[in-house]
Amino acid sequence: MPRMFALVPAAGTGSRMGESPPKQYLSLAGRPLLQHALGGLLASPRIEKAFVVLADGDREWSRYDWSIYGSRVEPLRCGGATRAQSVRNGLAMAPGIGEQDWVLVHDAARPCLPAEALRRLIETLGNDPVGGLLALRVADTLKRGDAEDRVIETVPRAGIWQAQTPQMFRRGRLLQALQLAGAEVTDEAAAVEALGLKPRLVPGDPRNVKITFPEDLAVAEMILASMESTV
Repeated sequence: MPRMFALVPAAGTGSRMGESPPKQYLSLAGRPLLQHALGGLLASPRIEKAFVVLADGDREWSRYDWSIYGSRVEPLRCGGATRAQSVRNGLAMAPGIGEQDWVLVHDAARPCLPAEALRRLIETLGNDPVGGLLALRVADTLKRGDAEDRVIETVPRAGIWQAQTPQMFRRGRLLQALQLAGAEVTDEAAAVEALGLKPRLVPGDPRNVKITFPEDLAVAEMILASMESTV
């Protein structure tokens, strides 16, 4: 039976946050974002190990205690200049993952992954021939703007989804897709789509937010508090 692993690209600088240290190490409820992201993934016993792709010069990792995860977390210092390069390098270097094993790629800046969303992804895709991702149907009206931020058209939202992570594909196929797609592809599903395949959209969760700007931290803290109060 195929096994399941997670891979977390964490080599970015988080420049849009305008802060130091890098975004994945910013504090949220007393812990770095990256630790929350790993905790959400490893809450599932189906995931054997999470590989964290770091920049070669990362000095923050060693400042934190990761022993709470035992041998289920392993850093890989092979990060690239883009997310796609980091994921590709991680897939190539991670030991013990077979070509047909599943890899769940998750953003280091998504600290509020609900256990039920992760379980839904794994159960839906366990026997899928392609793989897929968590995503949300877009409910708001979409506008396309010009260079002056004026509306040039209203975009039909029928069939439009907002991609989340984890994105779950077999290691061999995902590595092939990323090698062919190039460094600028924005997510794993897009790389797989470029092979002519159709990844499965699995309903995600609005709590699975991505931290992009400083104000997102306050939202995430409220979400975490709400999730913990219902456990």
